[in-house]
Amino acid sequence: MKEYQTITEISGPLVFAEVDEPVGYDEIVEIETPQGDTLRGQVLESSEGIVSIQVFEGTGGIDRNASVRFLGETMKMPVTEDLLGRVLDGSGNPIDGGPEIVPDERRDIVGEAINPFSREYPEEFIQTGVSAIDGMNTLVRGQKLPIFSGSGLPHNELALQIARQATVPEEEEGEGEGSEFAVIFGAMGITAEEANEFMDDFERTGALERSVVFMNLADDPAVERQVTPRLALTTAEYLAFEEGYHVLVILTDMTNYCEALREIGAAREEVPGRRGYPGYMYTDLAQLYERAGRIEGKEGSVTQIPILTMPGDDDTHPIPDLTGYITEGQIMMDRDLNSQGIEPPINVLPSLSRLMDDGIGEGLTREDHGDVSDQMYAAYAEGEDLRDLVNIVGREALSERDNKFLDFADRFEAEFVQQGYDTNRSIEQTLEVGWDLLSALPKTELNRIDEDLIEEHYREDETESVEVEAE
Repeated sequence: MKEYQTITEISGPLVFAEVDEPVGYDEIVEIETPQGDTLRGQVLESSEGIVSIQVFEGTGGIDRNASVRFLGETMKMPVTEDLLGRVLDGSGNPIDGGPEIVPDERRDIVGEAINPFSREYPEEFIQTGVSAIDGMNTLVRGQKLPIFSGSGLPHNELALQIARQATVPEEEEGEGEGSEFAVIFGAMGITAEEANEFMDDFERTGALERSVVFMNLADDPAVERQVTPRLALTTAEYLAFEEGYHVLVILTDMTNYCEALREIGAAREEVPGRRGYPGYMYTDLAQLYERAGRIEGKEGSVTQIPILTMPGDDDTHPIPDLTGYITEGQIMMDRDLNSQGIEPPINVLPSLSRLMDDGIGEGLTREDHGDVSDQMYAAYAEGEDLRDLVNIVGREALSERDNKFLDFADRFEAEFVQQGYDTNRSIEQTLEVGWDLLSALPKTELNRIDEDLIEEHYREDETESVEVEAE
């Protein structure tokens, strides 16, 4: 192994060194500082005679006298089923005081793209216990469904709730047979306070036993943020496709990841794209998001919930905009609902799960699921429109029918969306709450539900009690 002392330039997180032999792209590098510290890095660019290296731990302490060694291999993640219950830093090193990881194998963190021919279509329901997701924007195994949030909104609480509650219902009914459920939690650029909250919750609820946690803090090097999601996804792929687990990967916050991309792009003096982000950000995000899915003949699956905070609550910002192109829908968190104290503040109208129709219905959730969801969407949308009208003409000017839809919108937020972060609702409970709300509307207005289902589930006493209250 050759050792070079040929560093020519240090720029931000990058080090440039002269070499006299070809060096591979993404190759792992060790840099030994004059103080005796060993820092790890990765080759970003390799041209004739010079390479650029991004240093994971930051370039502090490196000068022209530092030694550079090229290890001849790309970065690998040591994977084993024993990772469950462990807490690792953003570079994959244990930080929970537990024993060293003894891997079954070491896997390249870039991963291999799933052959489209071998992909199975995602169509099996994952129950998150959150009505606004399960009932209206259902998550299915192998899907990538991001949460679009804003600064100061409680997306961390929602992420923890999903990590705690998510299950595959038929696996539970199978009395332990089939695949188990695991959660991979990758945090990027979070504060120490947020990290403590996450860990307290994981330990308090026992969710840590079936989870692998990767923690990259705000004061950790930005370069490490590019590695963290890849380590998390490599672990997820091993557990899913080798050990047969159904794995839910929660990545927060993708905005911090993209800011790290922009910072490194600026250090490399690349020509910036939209709002200063690199032009290849779409490709880079796609490489992460497309690692979700199911493979024919394999028992397990990888499902992703990336979380991103939209700068300025702008859903046309490059990060949510590009994410929306790649993923199969989005869950939108709403600032107005949050200010009303609704937990979780999910606005179902702009939210969408493109794979929902294939993951619900008889044999998957319940035969009335699709109709109930469609009817609640329509009624809530009409109630929202009427709220705008009330601001102009006043409630007294509305008809009795309009007042019922206005009441429906209020009750929908207060009873269906509102459930708190500690309530775990089964899909049956979610649909029953939906029927409670729809039964306050006249049967003639339920034009999106099959008549047989109305006869079976509609509650006459709900309509009567609402009319008595109105009197």
